[in-house]
Amino acid sequence: MRRPLSLTAVLAGTVAMAACAPSGDETVERAFQDVNVIDETDLSDVMLTVADPNEAVAYFSRTLKESPDRIDIRRGLAVSYVRAKRYTEAAAAWELVTDHPDSLPEDSVSRADTLIRSGDWATAETVLDTIPPTHETFGRYRLEAMVADSNKEWDRADSFYEIATGLTTTPANVMNNWGYSKLTRGDFRGAERLFGEAIRQDDTLFTAKNNLVLARGARGDYSLPVIPMTQIERAQLLHTMGLSAIKRGDVSTGKGLLRDAIETHPQYFEPAVRALEALDNKTASG
Repeated sequence: MRRPLSLTAVLAGTVAMAACAPSGDETVERAFQDVNVIDETDLSDVMLTVADPNEAVAYFSRTLKESPDRIDIRRGLAVSYVRAKRYTEAAAAWELVTDHPDSLPEDSVSRADTLIRSGDWATAETVLDTIPPTHETFGRYRLEAMVADSNKEWDRADSFYEIATGLTTTPANVMNNWGYSKLTRGDFRGAERLFGEAIRQDDTLFTAKNNLVLARGARGDYSLPVIPMTQIERAQLLHTMGLSAIKRGDVSTGKGLLRDAIETHPQYFEPAVRALEALDNKTASG
């Protein structure tokens, strides 16, 4: 008599487990949902890196309509606008990110950066003021320095540039920006020192090389600095030096530097040729 009771208990347990377990269709559906989440994450990564920026904008715009509260999609859209160089739209997209309750201080840094790119310096400064002082990052202080520069607050700019250079292992670009700030103030030797530091950090940074030549030319030194340069770079720097000399009124020196640039360049150096021809025509007509 006991065996039927045991069988009944087993059957009851099986029925109870079957009632709690998901059906086969539900299991398959859930598995597909998991796969879709993985696929979506991978697709977002692709859109943020190797995809065409405007295609990425379209993808994140479409996804945001389906999931308007997802901050990762808002960020993806903002980053894609920046990659597409659509800075006005990017600034609005970053505002949506910073309005989200889960936004981070770094989101505000990205928003301020985009506002500067779009030319809205005043709003960028306001956004930077909202970032907690404990958020001490290279990106934040680089922007603080740029804003201080735009306001001609030189001491603040120098302080922020110094902090920024200490917060990165690749300070060449920020040193170049700092040097250009010094150049615009008329501190040519200070600018020259910073451009030299930038080149020592990254000897491929042609902008710093060109700025170094501008700083030397601004104080009447028309000799090329001893720095690594290719033959094409040498010609381009001679061209810059020649134009600097002409701007200072040293026309004959400038013309000689332009001729050197034309002879040095391994191909036809059209900008230098045009500048020299313009000077020769002006001399002939004058």
